[in-house]
Amino acid sequence: METIELLKTTKSKTLSFFDLPESDLNKTYAPGKWSVRQILNHLADAEIVLNERIHRAIAEVHPFVVVFDQDRWNEYLDYNTYPLAISKKVYSSIRDSIIYLAEKHYAGSEHKTFFHTAAGIRTLQQEFDKVANHNFDHIKQIERALAE
Repeated sequence: METIELLKTTKSKTLSFFDLPESDLNKTYAPGKWSVRQILNHLADAEIVLNERIHRAIAEVHPFVVVFDQDRWNEYLDYNTYPLAISKKVYSSIRDSIIYLAEKHYAGSEHKTFFHTAAGIRTLQQEFDKVANHNFDHIKQIERALAE
């Protein structure tokens, strides 16, 4: 599936999960893994981080971005109690920004680069693809959790 289309379809699917009943939000896809609630809060925060990277790759010359420790964010931002109503709004609005930027900049984005502290040199195209695929992978985890 084309990246821009995947960004749109994963947005729609992900937004539906924010309104699940409490019992479903507490399910996990495997022992010791994040709950659906934690995954949704993570997706909202990941959108923030990835959107900033995309902005930097578009607007700056040789940008430098740092890795974020998702497990520390989960723990210290307390994804178990962070309000999903906030995360839903954040996720939705930032995904709209990413879709807009992908529609405008995806073509030719394989030539725009930035430096990532863990991954090294990356392209803007790789970052757009990462946003879509990251979300898709988490949707599969949520669906597995809900099937349990």
